[in-house]
Amino acid sequence: MSILSYLHVVLTTRLAELRRDGERGDSPVPTAVIIFGLVAVAVAVTALALTKANNWMTGIPNNPGTGTGAGQ
Repeated sequence: MSILSYLHVVLTTRLAELRRDGERGDSPVPTAVIIFGLVAVAVAVTALALTKANNWMTGIPNNPGTGTGAGQ
């Protein structure tokens, strides 16, 4: 058997196996939609945490006897 015949048989067999295997996984579109949703939720949670932290920091009164910080 020549090398070309051998390669033809191997390629044909492999393509037949690939065609028989019907379950090849989900398409990438639903995965991309899920990832986009998770990123949107993460951005919203981060923005909420940043807003809460900034409000908490601005609500702390200045210490009148020490200038700008605790070590002064």
